[in-house]
Amino acid sequence: MILTVTMNPSIDMAYPVKHLEIDTVNRVANVRKTAGGKGLNVSRVIALMNRPITATGVLGGYFGQYIEHQLDLTHIAHSFTHIDQETRNSIAILHDDGDQTELLEAGPVLTAEDTAAFLKHFESLLESADIITISGSLPGGLPTDFYAQMIAIADQHHVKVLLDASGEALKAGIAADIKPLLIKPNETELAALLHTPVDKHNYPALKQHLSSPVFAGVEWIVVSLGAAGAFVKHNTDFYKVTIPKINVVNPVGSGDSTTAGLAMALEAGEDDATVMKTAMTTGMLNTMEAETGFVNPDLFDEYFAKVTVEKF
Repeated sequence: MILTVTMNPSIDMAYPVKHLEIDTVNRVANVRKTAGGKGLNVSRVIALMNRPITATGVLGGYFGQYIEHQLDLTHIAHSFTHIDQETRNSIAILHDDGDQTELLEAGPVLTAEDTAAFLKHFESLLESADIITISGSLPGGLPTDFYAQMIAIADQHHVKVLLDASGEALKAGIAADIKPLLIKPNETELAALLHTPVDKHNYPALKQHLSSPVFAGVEWIVVSLGAAGAFVKHNTDFYKVTIPKINVVNPVGSGDSTTAGLAMALEAGEDDATVMKTAMTTGMLNTMEAETGFVNPDLFDEYFAKVTVEKF
């Protein structure tokens, strides 16, 4: 079973408008509301691919109840702890032929009691978990090394973690003694970790960057190259992964869908090429759909065959 962790979930609301007018009324005819947060996007894709999954994290208030109801409707197993605060909203305004303006609430501030309750619950879920994904931001009240603490607890139960975080949470996660199995930094996150500019299209430089002592002990590093695919380090091997040209409908959530593919393939013990091709395929399939964190499983084999992997 894959356990997905979303510590700061949200109700994701997409407001499409032809043109965003400032300082006046914008009327929205069609609103999409989904159980959101990066980890829940991961959860949705894994469930659509018919793999065993349990979603966990922290929820509160009426918005938290709404998220659990949405997960029930889509048959996604979940086991959250609950707090006496309201889960957040995240608003994306889609406007002017491809522009996207986001309004993201910070979310609740967890108490020491909330934190202890979640960690106890998290440890109980490890008994049935084969691999874990931890995705997204930390809510207020949690220390920056909270994900590192979770990785250490998982290690005690011999369960590996895929960490998709940013900022201080990512930095703390890879600086701790117990490392995540995999990280998925983007160009900006790499630059912040290395304290140097990074050009994700300069493959020889990327190879050098990923060989930095900063990443020592992290088995997998996956860097998305957008339409160009990905550049990947697995132990001492480096790979360039190329994807076909596709019709992009909605790129939001493609990184989370890639994480879902990585988790599924790694849980299944697949070889390097299959791991990377699975991840790229689920990422691509998400971009071809209007709904965030959504894939059409019927298209998987067709697009899997179009992904190429070569050693670099």
